[in-house]
Amino acid sequence: MTSSDNDDLDQKLPRETTALFGHKEAERALLEAYKGGRIPHAWLIGGPPGIGKATLAFRLARFVLAHSDPLAAEVQRATSLAVGPDHPVARRIAAQGDLLVLERGVNEQTGKLYTVIRVDDVRRTTSFFGSTAGEGGWRIAIVDAVDDLQREGANALLKVLEEPPQRSLLLLISHAPGRELPTIRSRCRRLLLRPLGTEDVIHALAEATGRHASEPEASQAAEASEGSVGRALTLLDATSQALRQKVLSLIAQLPNPDPRALHTLGETISGNDPKTLEAFMDLVNGWLSTRLTESSQGTAQMARVAETWEKVNQAAREAEVYNLERKPLVFTIFGALAEAVRS
Repeated sequence: MTSSDNDDLDQKLPRETTALFGHKEAERALLEAYKGGRIPHAWLIGGPPGIGKATLAFRLARFVLAHSDPLAAEVQRATSLAVGPDHPVARRIAAQGDLLVLERGVNEQTGKLYTVIRVDDVRRTTSFFGSTAGEGGWRIAIVDAVDDLQREGANALLKVLEEPPQRSLLLLISHAPGRELPTIRSRCRRLLLRPLGTEDVIHALAEATGRHASEPEASQAAEASEGSVGRALTLLDATSQALRQKVLSLIAQLPNPDPRALHTLGETISGNDPKTLEAFMDLVNGWLSTRLTESSQGTAQMARVAETWEKVNQAAREAEVYNLERKPLVFTIFGALAEAVRS
């Protein structure tokens, strides 16, 4: 889950969440790399939106800052990256301290999130990694998500990736790692996360919202979430559930979706609620992300899907920034998806 998911729900953010559901193999890979004393300085943690990539990144950051010596006995005995919520490091990270987090900020003039991570924020990594290290000599930065970087921001980040200081960690979250710049991918250890099982989603929902895991609404949302806690949180809202059915029905009709249904969808997201557009794009990006991670996809096909990802998200950003009509956006996006399917 990203920090922008379902702001109306009383839920924990990844920086506050010390529990991890699923992804045991990925956690083990990170722990073993750290125990070895030569953990790669940069990780590209990829997978569909809302499955816990940021939660895992913060979990690693807490562990490293709480146990700064990878060869210490307690680290060598560790079987997970767990750090209790009452640990001083966990409290400081929850209070937005101890590490650098790059994410879309709030535009003070409009009160809305920027559509991208601003390049000026990315340039903070240079001074951050050049400053005196804090806890245990480690400097850690999390980018959530690297998909939100424009080319200028990606190039600014690349400078740090090329010349990382000692005892530094950059944890890059990506919903579509296949579309990131090759120069970034080549300098990171890639860690691909899969969608969660239904039971893991149910328990993660309970952890994130305080709802009891046995509530029927939580079970229904988890079953329909396709392994994404972020999507399950959205589905707890009845309006979002109806939107999901419309979008998935149209996706199933590709490459020839019903034009009348596209008109209806365009009218649905044409209101003033920006979260309707966010929910729509989450579904579209989830579908694209799944296609990018399918092992049956050839290199050329993956490149076309990556181009489609860039095209549809650029169109959505422009619609949001310039307050453009949503109905033409729907037709533009489904036109791009249809081309990706035909290719």
